[in-house]
Amino acid sequence: MKQTAPPIVEVPHSVLFEPAKRVVKFDDSLRTLIEGMKKTLVTKKNPKGVGLAAVQVGIPLQLFLTKPDTKSQIRVFINPTIESFDPVPEQSPEKNDTLEGCLSIPNVWGHVGRSPKLTLSYQDETGAPHTETFSGFLATIIQHETDHCNGILFTRRVLEQQGKLYQIAKDKDNKEMLEELSLP
Repeated sequence: MKQTAPPIVEVPHSVLFEPAKRVVKFDDSLRTLIEGMKKTLVTKKNPKGVGLAAVQVGIPLQLFLTKPDTKSQIRVFINPTIESFDPVPEQSPEKNDTLEGCLSIPNVWGHVGRSPKLTLSYQDETGAPHTETFSGFLATIIQHETDHCNGILFTRRVLEQQGKLYQIAKDKDNKEMLEELSLP
């Protein structure tokens, strides 16, 4: 049977706002879900996905995948817990030129202060436990996806940090640009 790529759910779908359940069965149905999620992640274009949580395909399990760039292997993280993290660097969100987005919130972007380094405990697809330290862009992806497992979207982090949200718009020459979203 050919594995299909499950569609990405978007806000305001309720599964995105609820803490996901721990994975307790490491069986064929979990492997099938992971294979489907891999297809969803690698086929997503504009924007290209670098991480995907199970809740983003409507499945409320603590599971996510990462693929920071086209040459990276897809990694699977199950039942993730951030054990420790370095402090978020002190800088205003506007001085950070990296915008964070989410496949479940199309065309919305924002600056999120994230720790540059963290230690994560998790299980792999066989159920084996691991504790590993991550840094840089992968640490950012892990924080974003772990937030998904806890029912937290990046937009909440932006607003908690008193940052701004942006949307894609067209300028007078019909070229894409970012414009600040005005919130009620």
